[in-house]
Amino acid sequence: MEGKKKFSLMSAILSVICVVFVAEAAAPVAAIGNSQFFWWLFLLIAFLLPYGLISSELGTTYIGDGGIYDWVTKAFGHRWGARVSWYYWINYPLWLASLAVMCPELVTTITGIQIPTIVAVVVQLMFIWIIVWVSFYPVSDSIWILNGAAVIKILLAVLIGGLGVYAAFTKGMANDYTVASMLPSFDIKSLSFISIIIFNLLGFEVICTFAKDMENPKKQIPQSIIAAGLVIAAIYIFSAFGISAAIPTSEISTSSGLLDSFKLLTGSTGGWFIISMAFLFLLTLFGNMISWSMGVNNTACYAAENGDMPKFFAKRSKKRGMPIGSALMNGFVATVVVVIAPILPSQDLFWAFFSLNLVMFLLSYVPVFPAFYKLRKSDPDRPRPFKVSGNDLVLRLMVIVPMILIIVSIILTAFPLEFDADSLKEQLPILIGAILFILFGEGIIIIKKIKKIGLEKENGEEN
Repeated sequence: MEGKKKFSLMSAILSVICVVFVAEAAAPVAAIGNSQFFWWLFLLIAFLLPYGLISSELGTTYIGDGGIYDWVTKAFGHRWGARVSWYYWINYPLWLASLAVMCPELVTTITGIQIPTIVAVVVQLMFIWIIVWVSFYPVSDSIWILNGAAVIKILLAVLIGGLGVYAAFTKGMANDYTVASMLPSFDIKSLSFISIIIFNLLGFEVICTFAKDMENPKKQIPQSIIAAGLVIAAIYIFSAFGISAAIPTSEISTSSGLLDSFKLLTGSTGGWFIISMAFLFLLTLFGNMISWSMGVNNTACYAAENGDMPKFFAKRSKKRGMPIGSALMNGFVATVVVVIAPILPSQDLFWAFFSLNLVMFLLSYVPVFPAFYKLRKSDPDRPRPFKVSGNDLVLRLMVIVPMILIIVSIILTAFPLEFDADSLKEQLPILIGAILFILFGEGIIIIKKIKKIGLEKENGEEN
């Protein structure tokens, strides 16, 4: 029971940073160009602020393992809760597989040894199943991993931002900074960048599923969300500014990664510094996936225990009570994805398939905002240790604006709004895959409903 008291406020703050802040995101955001600063400021106010406040209220009012599933179920019933839990869970093994695919290249950078395909798949499987194994243990046993990963992420962001600023001062600014250049053009390409930033701001609710491991969750949840939100916003903007100040926007792409940026900033493709950065980045991948696995597994297991996910997800370890069923399913799905990846006819198809994680992830958040408003109306007498202030109009705006931004992000990510061959090739697989996953989730709901009706009939006949 001592482990339950290890989760201090500082650990909670660092855990939020570990979950939400993605060091790899600095380069893709910098690829937006100078208009990134407009989008950062706009989305910090229009999205992150209401999202953080709403998560704080719901997380302290409805404490438990269910997280967003619990909130949506309480507001709109089990059918919507089942949808949210399915969308929230399925994105994770796809994301896990995509990060596993990055590992062999990082190992090659660190060791200088070219890895053949079969060995690369083994490395990927090791990454996946180490994550699964660690997630069998309580979050209080993994605090040092989450804290360490958060510190490394901050270090990487500060380093890349600092290098960029240094290069800009010594060699001159790589891009012109004028007021006009910082204003966005509201075309399809410009608007598509919204989803990149929003994706990098999601995850604050994961800390709510760690409540049972906290010393004082009713205070620590809002404090950690607000403090970590400010830190995350600052380091995102600083690191993205550093890259854009030192590297011409034309040389950065939305697929550029952290190591690509370090190589461009230092003018080196190897050496001790790049090797060190690759090693530290590899460690952050472990920390990121471990922190997310604990939140996702708790949510999926809790949903299964309430009859809204397949029964296997409800399996817990007898000794620790940890959700091992959902953890194993993560491993199985991610394993299938990385094993079939090398034999796919097109690697673009694999990455398009992976992009489904973003669509499914965003879908899971759509009902969260109206659930907040609904619970305020349907459950007004419940004590709210942290309560978002404002009149009805303010609350409506806090619900409607972030929800619209998420829906716009989903449309821009999954729907081909231009019908040239390249756009269709890039987005049609994502749209088709998203539809298939949604239908699969609906199938789970229907099967669970049929079984429930059958059990009710059996019980009625017995009585």
